Amino acid sequence: MTQSAGKYDYIIVGAGSAGCVLAKRLSDNPANRVLLIEAGGKDDYLWIHIPVGYLYCINNPRTDWRFKTEPDAGLNGRSLGYPRGKVLGGSSSINGMIYMRGQSQDYDGWAQACGDDAWRWDQVLPLFKKSEDHYQGATEFHGAGGEWRVEKQRLSWEILDAFRDAAAEVGIPKTADFNRGDNNGSAYFDVNQRRGVRVSTAKAFLKTAGTRGNLEIMTGCQVKRLTLKNGPDGVRCTGVEFTGGGVHWSAESVHETVLCAGAIGSPHILQLSGIGSAALLQKHGIAPMVDSPGVGENLQDHLQIRMVFKVTNAKTLNMMANSWFGKMKIGMEYAMFRSGPMSMAPSQLGAFARSDPSQVTPNLQYHVQPLSLEKFGDPLHGFPAFTASVCNVRPTSRGHVRIASGDATQAPQITPNYLSTAEDRHVAADAQRLTRRIAAAPALKKYAAQELKPGAMFTSEEELVRAAGDIGTTIFHPVGTCKMGAASDPMAVVDSALQVRGVAGLRVVDASIMPTITSGNTNSPTVMIAERAAMLILAAHASSSKG
Repeated sequence: MTQSAGKYDYIIVGAGSAGCVLAKRLSDNPANRVLLIEAGGKDDYLWIHIPVGYLYCINNPRTDWRFKTEPDAGLNGRSLGYPRGKVLGGSSSINGMIYMRGQSQDYDGWAQACGDDAWRWDQVLPLFKKSEDHYQGATEFHGAGGEWRVEKQRLSWEILDAFRDAAAEVGIPKTADFNRGDNNGSAYFDVNQRRGVRVSTAKAFLKTAGTRGNLEIMTGCQVKRLTLKNGPDGVRCTGVEFTGGGVHWSAESVHETVLCAGAIGSPHILQLSGIGSAALLQKHGIAPMVDSPGVGENLQDHLQIRMVFKVTNAKTLNMMANSWFGKMKIGMEYAMFRSGPMSMAPSQLGAFARSDPSQVTPNLQYHVQPLSLEKFGDPLHGFPAFTASVCNVRPTSRGHVRIASGDATQAPQITPNYLSTAEDRHVAADAQRLTRRIAAAPALKKYAAQELKPGAMFTSEEELVRAAGDIGTTIFHPVGTCKMGAASDPMAVVDSALQVRGVAGLRVVDASIMPTITSGNTNSPTVMIAERAAMLILAAHASSSKG
């Protein structure tokens, strides 16, 4: 038997980076009744809030969906763990906390793709600033007083400073700020923290909104499908069906239902509901309501090539964390000052560079760490080393997310298709060559950097591509699977107002709507997308109320 959860003006599916922002903005008006549904639990797990706690949140069923990719030819047949947050705050509760917007050209490209100048950089910059609370205060490029706190990191490392100097010696200049539309150069990343404690979107946007009488938050509830009805004006979404606490629930939306389940969850829910490729849906016994072949396609991600260099005469986290005295010192520093390694983002130093001079803007991003390990989850190496992870931030490879069955509890098939284009393979080889040039620069000479991974024996283009496939892994930035586009694009799932084509009363608001991936970390661009969506939704409702 299905139990009614009630009728709401707006239903939001997913309390992740976008869903928390939307819940706050839509419920600011006490006349709006809002339901926020989250499959995960509350964010009351200690390790969510301590920055280094991502080590205990990723691959933890309490906080992570623990998806796996299909074996990938570009990774030499390997399958990857694919972390996605399953908790209030979504991936912002388990991610690297890096505040990054991308490049102005990213958003100008979106505007061109969907034929709407409202997505241009100069138009979205005020949206970034609206939610921002930047440590420098209000400036031309930054906002103050918003919910989304941005601070400098609370530590530095000599070996990272030397890497930054070495990068400058090979032509990568130092910069003071990655977030002014041109991120060329190197700097320590700014982070979403407040005095050494993680700031997730749940903490930032739901902290006050969650006490409102007009906002209902239901955790531990997984959406099975959208409720769709055929009418004289076509298909309309009227709500959702979901399970939670052993109960089968239904909820009705008066104005709109908004999918904020992320680049994996949103296309999965659409497909389960009968919106997607008709052939795929029929294969799994789902009656197509709207034949939308782009649902689940256009998956893009940043593949990080984790190059490791063994060093001498350098202090790195490897040695500090491999002794009881070092661990005790680390713990005391955090307990007393909220600083030190426990306040670290997973990556501290960043750099943006061109893989070759023909690139108009930087197409590589470095995440540099004063540590090394075989793979995520393994113990740190017992010798001093640093890791220089390098990503192609404008990959041309495209993958997909597709239902594996009509059962909502079964994970979808995730196929990234990394390194599936000749361009991406060439950039991967060039990225490793550039990293070697940095490691050999004079500023790092006294540390005698010795390449451990992938190894100096890989030199030819073919060998370097093979090495990238062996050591490459996701840096947790999947986007694009419900892409925004013009009416002339048959693969566009949503229009420039993020409304699902062919379905009234339904929008998608999360990283899945990105036509192309941003040139950098994707969390804060998702917050910006939610800010724009909130404006569009509230304006549409105000217009309909007057009408």
